[in-house]
Amino acid sequence: MKVKKVVLAYSGGLDTSVCLRWIMEHYHCEVVAYCADLGQGEDLEAVKRKALKTGASKVVVEDLREEFVKDYIFPMLRANAVYEGSYLLGTSIARPLIAKRQIDLAIKEKADAVAHGATGKGNDQVRFELAYYGLKPDVTVIAPWRVWELNSRQALVDYARRRGIPVPVSRKRPYSTDRNLFHVSYEGGILEDPWEEPPANMFLWTTSPEKAPNRPEYVEFEYSHGDPVALNGKALSPANLLSRVNGLGARHGVGRVDLVENRYVGLKSRGVYETPGGTLLHGAHRALESITMDREVMRLRDSLSNRYAEMVYYGYWFSPEREVLQKVIDASQENVSGRVRMKLYKGNVIVVGRISDFSLYDPKVATFEEGAGYHQADADGFIKLNALRLRLRHLQKGKGHRR
Repeated sequence: MKVKKVVLAYSGGLDTSVCLRWIMEHYHCEVVAYCADLGQGEDLEAVKRKALKTGASKVVVEDLREEFVKDYIFPMLRANAVYEGSYLLGTSIARPLIAKRQIDLAIKEKADAVAHGATGKGNDQVRFELAYYGLKPDVTVIAPWRVWELNSRQALVDYARRRGIPVPVSRKRPYSTDRNLFHVSYEGGILEDPWEEPPANMFLWTTSPEKAPNRPEYVEFEYSHGDPVALNGKALSPANLLSRVNGLGARHGVGRVDLVENRYVGLKSRGVYETPGGTLLHGAHRALESITMDREVMRLRDSLSNRYAEMVYYGYWFSPEREVLQKVIDASQENVSGRVRMKLYKGNVIVVGRISDFSLYDPKVATFEEGAGYHQADADGFIKLNALRLRLRHLQKGKGHRR
């Protein structure tokens, strides 16, 4: 393969730093490093300097925090997407946006190819490349992990040290991390034994529930059409709101998850996650839906939530099925507006109140006291009609015994 210029998705970590140098040496080409600011909390000027020192001809850093939350995280939260019952998809949802901006830059720079530092065993290679091909079908993709001779993280460390590239992995933190405004993930190294508890000093964001405040804290969210728009009565932009909510959840030890998940490529992997704000917003959203969404609409939407989560996890964000499903999800959110009050206490998120102008909950009908609009005697016929098939089944079984 002959290429003159490559746009590399660059984070400044071990993998992408080695990828940058390896691509230059292997293809004898120019490498433009692309770094997206998704709220990872790093010194991106230092990341830029590192890329230039490693050999990048140009480094582009973009602040995508508002776009990330508004156009990727919030649509996903409207769908109540949770992969395999636990994972709120913090890494998965970041990849399509990075890939999209990478393709935009490749077109602008007239680059021959795009590249990423995802391994040949992971999900990210699929997510990046499905997005690349979905946005630019004729794109050339370079995936060093699938073709180079460096077959382990230790080999990468040795390669980096021989070329004077700073190595972020150390004996004190023998695992890899991924961070953005929605979550922090940890995998590999000492976490590859699913029997071993993660070390207490590993967590970068959340307070351990044992050390969280001894007094609960109440928070109130305001929603409009399925999206959070205000926190404790103060309107905030999507990224600012999520940032504030992250701080609240992290302080009270909310959002830690330890699971063994099924990767798209077919193997199982142990991941540990911190998603404090996402955990609060997911719970608040479901609470508001409980009073504003019709039962059958909710059942239909819930039947699609797992499928939506799989689309995000597998990398099909820019697919026709996800786009169609998003329209269905968004239609279900038309009346999901109102306020939710929650209590945070030592890792727990407890819904304590919900109110909406679109509420379908009517206390006059629901009351156990005397109420209007519901005649208890009507339940007799309802039960008998629903029991008809059960009665017929029992009678048929009785006939079989007499034969």
